[in-house]
Amino acid sequence: MHIGPYQLKNNLILAPMAGISDRPFRELCKQFGAGLAVSEMVASNPALRQHKRTLLKADHDGETGIRSVQILGTNPQLMADAAKLNAQRGAQIIDINMGCPAKKVCSVAAGSALLRDEALVKRILDAVVNAVDIPVTLKIRTGWDLHSRNAVEIARIAENAGIAALTIHGRTRACKFEGRAEHETLKKVKRAISIPVIANGDIDSPEQARFVLESTGADAIMIGRAAQGNPWLFSQISHFINHGKHLEKPTVTDIHNTISSHLDKLYSFYGNASGVRIARKHIAWYFKHLESVAQDAQSNINRAQCPSQQIALINSAFNLLTSDSAA
Repeated sequence: MHIGPYQLKNNLILAPMAGISDRPFRELCKQFGAGLAVSEMVASNPALRQHKRTLLKADHDGETGIRSVQILGTNPQLMADAAKLNAQRGAQIIDINMGCPAKKVCSVAAGSALLRDEALVKRILDAVVNAVDIPVTLKIRTGWDLHSRNAVEIARIAENAGIAALTIHGRTRACKFEGRAEHETLKKVKRAISIPVIANGDIDSPEQARFVLESTGADAIMIGRAAQGNPWLFSQISHFINHGKHLEKPTVTDIHNTISSHLDKLYSFYGNASGVRIARKHIAWYFKHLESVAQDAQSNINRAQCPSQQIALINSAFNLLTSDSAA
């Protein structure tokens, strides 16, 4: 699959997720088979451009593969400026967020709230595409609510504006993350436009990935929440699609080694104090894929205040798992 001049190594993409798709997690998912990993969203507000958190979101130092940065905002000129700035900082693809359903985003008419104003959508897309000489992609939902699914209309606006690829999450803004995503709307979009279309929403297994690709004609799939604590999903999907067989699940040792490597990168990227705090949610997600992890062990890990303490408690938990499995 191509996005502008860039050929992806496959059609499996890590979704941009606020507070999750940082450089350490993007690199991890690429290691396990993601063909592209999009950054967490970066606000277009000029007042936030030099904020430490914004700079970390836009940090691509040593990152492998194609660098894609998602931007968020409602002002066409500010969005264009943000696109230019991120291109100067190393982005090779700019992705525009018109899919986030979060209240704090939609309350300022950003994210999926923009889908209610097709004229503004056009102005933003035109401004951003014309501001940079790198590909611009767009992520949307199927519409504002179940009575106003306008993804086909937005898709046509996007194609006419020069958008290089379109991702559709199979829910409306009103649906948030409730119920199951539907991909029938994507099929209609795929028939209406010629640019690559990427399916997103509840793609959480190799079987579901193959079903969505085959039933919709999507050019690629984007995986979000299902990759949390489970970066192996990308290699599992790739193997299943290419060979029709399942890869073996990661062993307890595999999971232990991956957690240790991931946490080491988090400490290095954020610093010890922030790294320990941010690591807690990732540890919880990894542990969901393990059996027989004692609740008190997880509680103790959550109370750790420094990397050495956090790692020691994790090692202790895995030593118990390994000894139990060997018994």
